[in-house]
Amino acid sequence: MTSNPIQHTFRNRQFKVQRQVVALAALGLFVAIIIGALYLAQSTSLATLGRQLENLIAQRNLLEQQNEQLREEIAQLRTVPRLLARAQELGFREATLNDIEPLVLAGYNPNRPSDEIVLAAAAAPPPVVYEENFIGWLQQQWDAFIGQFQGFATS
Repeated sequence: MTSNPIQHTFRNRQFKVQRQVVALAALGLFVAIIIGALYLAQSTSLATLGRQLENLIAQRNLLEQQNEQLREEIAQLRTVPRLLARAQELGFREATLNDIEPLVLAGYNPNRPSDEIVLAAAAAPPPVVYEENFIGWLQQQWDAFIGQFQGFATS
């Protein structure tokens, strides 16, 4: 053993400091690797989601284009000349005056005076005014709730 205990203490301390520095450096490197791995995982996930979003947007645009084409086709099929041609293909023809039969309704007078119509419209009941408030509604709900228990008590 050395004769001076102070030198012995400082000499062992240098190795402890070096070990602590190496341990801290290793820990820092380990933390940096973990943070880097997490960053790479996050950026990979983000890139994948971005690519999927681009694909979905392209698919949406294609579907919108197809919808517009279908709307245009429907509009072309609904034109009057097209409908008339299709009706003739199915065997329909234009009606003549001899083909039209009047519909007779019992009690209908087409020659009635116009003031009867006004009187009939004036005789309509006035619109119902909405006067329910929150307290009234709450009271109705409470009465219905209590009524359920009273129904159980009488049974």
